Amino acid sequence: MGIPIRRDSMRKRRGPFDLRRTTFGFALIALILAGGGMAMRAAWRSAGRHPLAAVALIVLALVAALVVLRRRRRARRIAETVTDAAYGLVEAGIAELDAAEAARPEPLEAAAPVDYAELDPYAFEEAVAGLCRRDGCADAEVVGGAGDLGADVVATTPDGRRLVVQCKRYGPENRAGSQELQRFGGTCYAVHEADLALVVSTGGFTEPALDYAEQCAILCYGPEELAAWSEGGAPPPWVLVEEPASGLSAP
Repeated sequence: MGIPIRRDSMRKRRGPFDLRRTTFGFALIALILAGGGMAMRAAWRSAGRHPLAAVALIVLALVAALVVLRRRRRARRIAETVTDAAYGLVEAGIAELDAAEAARPEPLEAAAPVDYAELDPYAFEEAVAGLCRRDGCADAEVVGGAGDLGADVVATTPDGRRLVVQCKRYGPENRAGSQELQRFGGTCYAVHEADLALVVSTGGFTEPALDYAEQCAILCYGPEELAAWSEGGAPPPWVLVEEPASGLSAP
């Protein structure tokens, strides 16, 4: 004699099949397997900059594991509550990221380097005067021309000194020599009453020219120094020369 099976009681214990819950469970399993590692890695990387979003991702992963591993209804209710809270944290984190991205200023485009050797002589003088004005010499102007006696640009530095500049727009193999420096040295202080004398040469300088310039306190800017000044990698020339003591003047 067989023992009757109470099918009704088995149905009660198992409960009705819920397609929605089953689908939700499989979705959470897929989320843990496929996205858990990526979410944890992303949370770790962004924890320093966006802690709120990182915490939200961790909480979401923990909640998903809790729902899958624990089947009790009470645990499910708790998991659903925490899941709602986690979604709220995620939305708040996304809103924070969007706000930070919107408030971030647009990066300034770096100015393209100027090839001063490609300019014509007058444009080169204007470019040097523009650098002086950019760095605080508001009255910098081009005065070069016939009979200029070596002065191409004159200006007043921010600390009140008179700056006289001679511009030599040469090719890379044509360097300013000592005779040119001597002619400028004979007029920059005595005629133009310079407090600071500067020679800018796109071709550089010969060694005798540099020796003479050092003896006469003339500042020499070759292509490297000019590029550094123009691109902001070095201070303007007058910053490198201290103001002489009261009652003294340049030679």
